[in-house]
Amino acid sequence: MIFKILAKDKKTQARTGILKTKSGEIETPFFMPVATKTAVKYLSSKDLEDMGAKAIISNAFILSLKPGTNIIKKMGGIKKFMNYNGINFTDSGGFQMYSPSLYLGSKENGVMFRNPFNGEKLFITPEEDMKIQLDIDSDVAMCLDTMPLIEHSKKSIIDAVNKTTAWAEKCKIHHEKLQKNIPEEKRQILFGIIQGGIHPDLREKSAKELLKLNFKGYSIGGLALGEPKKDEYKMVKIVKSIIPEEKPIYLMGIGNPSELLEAISLGVDMFDSRFPTQNARHGTLFTKKGYMRVINSKYKTDSKPIDPECECFTCKNHTKAFIHHMIKMDEGNGMRLVTYHNLYFLQWLMKESRSQIKNGTFSKFKKQMQTYFER
Repeated sequence: MIFKILAKDKKTQARTGILKTKSGEIETPFFMPVATKTAVKYLSSKDLEDMGAKAIISNAFILSLKPGTNIIKKMGGIKKFMNYNGINFTDSGGFQMYSPSLYLGSKENGVMFRNPFNGEKLFITPEEDMKIQLDIDSDVAMCLDTMPLIEHSKKSIIDAVNKTTAWAEKCKIHHEKLQKNIPEEKRQILFGIIQGGIHPDLREKSAKELLKLNFKGYSIGGLALGEPKKDEYKMVKIVKSIIPEEKPIYLMGIGNPSELLEAISLGVDMFDSRFPTQNARHGTLFTKKGYMRVINSKYKTDSKPIDPECECFTCKNHTKAFIHHMIKMDEGNGMRLVTYHNLYFLQWLMKESRSQIKNGTFSKFKKQMQTYFER
């Protein structure tokens, strides 16, 4: 068993647990900074370690193109390549493959897309995607899936669900075949990805079909794309009602503090998103009292830190005035400092959530924090 529940909140479905991988264990719930190309923009692996980020996610599709899986494999795998001692997740790259500028079509056995670096046409099958992720040597891999957008018709989303299920089966069979001679405790973990848009019947169909394949864990994909929050949470509830509680649940693409807390209360265990880093680079920072637009003129001469209660490097060493100046001047150092702060905040939020769940006070903590971050 790769997942063990440690504690449950009495008033919500929130829980803490331990996810066990070949590289070690990590306590849930946790948030993963996005290191698409093996690096979080403006941060080093040491920065991630210092802020307490014990897991990150990279993009297998992008890495297979540059630098190429052969180079990463030759360097000893992604962990050694980027000198990161935490747990590495990889996404299949399905989302990028389906970008309008890259997507050329899909068949029952894979996706045809345009290489973003040289324009070359490439075809990726579920089997090839599994080999890529195993060659990269991440700890947790994702199945190749079809991620529909919110504006797509229900007919298109039905097609996406059907392909996602068919590819998931191919992924699981090939993934197990490639690791058949590896001891269980040394194997890469594979998650299935549940799709279905905001259609309850399709989410249920996807979850039930993937449950039959008995993945170690399950991801919820295709949300945080502009749908109403009530629909997002409804889809999470549907999935949670179907997937057994001993299976870890990963909600992909969620990074808004209020959404994170709500999802934790629904029983979600892990998250990733570019939201905190993108917001940081545009001057929106997270504090324990809500959002702060540090680029606003009122902070031009503010000698206080971003958040006096924050223990991150940025808050302990720099003023709002300096950060304001750095962002206004588009300085790389400023981008590093605000990126570090926002990601540190989410690591704090996860750590505090785990503590509150264990103490039986998560519901109160969630309500208080959400009043600061509701928009």
